[in-house]
Amino acid sequence: MRERMDRNLAFELIRVTEAAALDAARWMGRGNREAADQAAVDAMRHALRWVGMDGVVVIGEGEKDEAPMLFNGEQVGNGAAPHVDVAVDPIDGTTLLANGLPNAISAIAIAERGALFDPTGVFYMNKIAVGPAARGAIDIDASVAENLRNVARAKRLRIEDLTVVVLDRDRHKQLIGEIRETGARIKLISHGDIAGGLMPAMEGTGMDVLMGIGGAPEAVITACALKCLGGEIQCKLWPRNEQDRLQGQAKGLDFDRVLTIDNLVNGEDIFFAATGVTDGELLRGVQYTTEGAHTYSLAARARSGTVRILESNHRFDKLLRMRSQPSSGF
Repeated sequence: MRERMDRNLAFELIRVTEAAALDAARWMGRGNREAADQAAVDAMRHALRWVGMDGVVVIGEGEKDEAPMLFNGEQVGNGAAPHVDVAVDPIDGTTLLANGLPNAISAIAIAERGALFDPTGVFYMNKIAVGPAARGAIDIDASVAENLRNVARAKRLRIEDLTVVVLDRDRHKQLIGEIRETGARIKLISHGDIAGGLMPAMEGTGMDVLMGIGGAPEAVITACALKCLGGEIQCKLWPRNEQDRLQGQAKGLDFDRVLTIDNLVNGEDIFFAATGVTDGELLRGVQYTTEGAHTYSLAARARSGTVRILESNHRFDKLLRMRSQPSSGF
């Protein structure tokens, strides 16, 4: 029997993503991806100790990139109920951060124990994602043109008014060509497909739909966020080569199966938090001040559908004192 999570854990998770963002943002534009990632992982791991939960990391994004990571199976939280699955990406867009580019965020999601899809062994998925206004209008097996017609109809827009988020990769040449043939606009992003998947669900970003192949761990985290935001995502596992396909099939994975948002994250007790590291369409980045820093974060809960945008002011002198006290969170 699953536990009902009545406490809004999103607020505790915000402290985790804030900690990761504050430490990682020091590396903005310095060209060192590994140091930036390590700073975020260390800060996130430390902050997670104070979260009131018994968590197990199911999605640790670093495995795909051979980067520093919170490892799959790692226990996090203070050990108290509820018992939850945890999906983390200490920095979504590490290369963006290292190069001083927009849209790097720190993200975390939690769900009921056993609720998260585990894509272990297959690192990429083909995805299509939209916000609440176009929920029910997408079909990953349909053509690009049909999907965009349906999204435009649902949003009461012309196709020419739509903006599609696509990762800038050689594998997307055909996809980009098909989008352009419809007359829709394209926002190419170099990295950061969690942020890219959330943009269509957030007002003010100017984005309408995400299409294309990106990370499988990021797809699960995006699904958690979209479950909270009221959007939709559909995915299919995407093998990079025959070896990926054979390994996946040996684990019982079906590459033809359409994974809906409920397949990626089941239930309603889902919480998502993200903090901006560099400025972007989704969130503003960390801004350091004389006494500390400002951060900008998003906290969301699926059961209530409540989404909060939080601006926080951090005093480093007080945070350092609290970090030095073994019994205190921050």
